[in-house]
Amino acid sequence: MQVGIDQIGFYTPNKYVDMVDLAHARNEDPNKFLIGIGQQKMSVADQTQDAVSMGINATLRYLDHIARENVGLLIVGTESGVDQSKSASLFIKTALNLPPNVRTFEVKEACFGMTAGIMIARDYVRLHPNHSAIVIGADIARYGINTGGEVTQGAGSISVLVKADPQIMTLSAGHSAYSADINDFWRPNDSAVALVDGKYSKDVYLDFFRYTFTDYQKQTGLKASDFTALLYHLPFVKMGFKANQLAIEKQDDGTKKRLEDNFAASACYSKAIGNIYTASLYLSLLSLLENAQLPANAKVGLFSYGSGAMGEFYSGQIVKNYEKAINQAADQELIARRQKLTIPEYEQIFNQALKNPQDGLTLESDEQSGTWYFAGTENHIRQYRKK
Repeated sequence: MQVGIDQIGFYTPNKYVDMVDLAHARNEDPNKFLIGIGQQKMSVADQTQDAVSMGINATLRYLDHIARENVGLLIVGTESGVDQSKSASLFIKTALNLPPNVRTFEVKEACFGMTAGIMIARDYVRLHPNHSAIVIGADIARYGINTGGEVTQGAGSISVLVKADPQIMTLSAGHSAYSADINDFWRPNDSAVALVDGKYSKDVYLDFFRYTFTDYQKQTGLKASDFTALLYHLPFVKMGFKANQLAIEKQDDGTKKRLEDNFAASACYSKAIGNIYTASLYLSLLSLLENAQLPANAKVGLFSYGSGAMGEFYSGQIVKNYEKAINQAADQELIARRQKLTIPEYEQIFNQALKNPQDGLTLESDEQSGTWYFAGTENHIRQYRKK
């Protein structure tokens, strides 16, 4: 029995900042951001969008196309949790009107959280082949105004349905994992923004990729040339580009071109949206599916990394006629619908979103009809509504 990804849903908020505008405002050469970091735009979440609302909106993209009664598991991977006790997944399960017998919880390990959820879901479906599992990654990357990490912010969510005999990608057996207790990136409980040792984190990312990719090849006997594409967690596009360059060194010209071209296709959406933490790797997958021509049974390698730190490399195979299970036009329209912010508008929205709204104050969303949003708290209980 094959188990894998059957559906992919995507959401990003309706506002963005242009990197050229941001560079000018910070007295930087725009090429530092456009080429040195590899980013063009970044999505901005206002006070009405959080990990819960974005996860709801991403899952609603495919919910009407699945058998809800077969969903037995719902997992949210996030490092932008809304409560220290209650899982984001419970709010989401209620909004999606899933039955009470669904097992649901939240997992956290920086940007690795969604991959952890997918591995749990894979094993669950293998034991319960008549059931499916929803796994969501939803995050808002925040480092602060005029900080070194500002250009690597973003907001969004990816939701996948994991089931037997999937329509998009089967998950291959085996993986290579590597973990270490280090301090390259973290966010204390009393901080609304992340703390990061940027250069150290870049070095660790590449070290973890080298180890897991090399170990995976030893385990499986596969070579870099056996892959149609290699996908990466993209805190910013240039980071994945550097890892890809490591993967293709010493390869023949045909392998280099194929893996370079498909990396470029996988980075299209991240360039426009920015860093979405747990969901970034799977935004790369969606971007590859919608911006590359992939043959049936194409082998795709995936490198997941979460600071602190956890790395894993695994692979999957693209299912024939996967195009029928995605909606490129709708996903690109979701990106195109966003409103461009001036830098003062962005700064005001960013700073406001760092603060919890006054209890009892109802928030209103400027999103399009049908979109879920955070409407504030009543008696300190979070309220979620559909526009």
